[in-house]
Amino acid sequence: MKKTIVAIASVFICAGAVLADGNAFTPLDFNDTGYNASSTPAASTSTQSGSVETTNTGNPNMQNAILQLDNAQVDIRTELMNAKTRYTEVDSQYKVIKEERKQLKKQVKKIEKRIKNIDKTKEKIRKEM
Repeated sequence: MKKTIVAIASVFICAGAVLADGNAFTPLDFNDTGYNASSTPAASTSTQSGSVETTNTGNPNMQNAILQLDNAQVDIRTELMNAKTRYTEVDSQYKVIKEERKQLKKQVKKIEKRIKNIDKTKEKIRKEM
């Protein structure tokens, strides 16, 4: 029973990956629906002359919203970087304080042990008198 469930699940996972491989990203310019299926090399030996034509695709409100989201994302990433930096600083301080506390605890135990030895020595001397 377990083997059949695992086999069916693996078939669904593989089938999902195969089906997802054929999906292409939908561009904002819905008039241009041609996808370049062939792969082109990254470095091309031929040079193209002419100006690059920039066209606004999609609704200007949508592009403005995307731009605002991009700006918000940059701000949030900056905030994340600042938070990680602060966390690292606090974590290092915590580790230093923790180590210092550990050393002081050892020192306190050592001093208490010395006091206990002195008390024992005093009791032995009193018994001998």
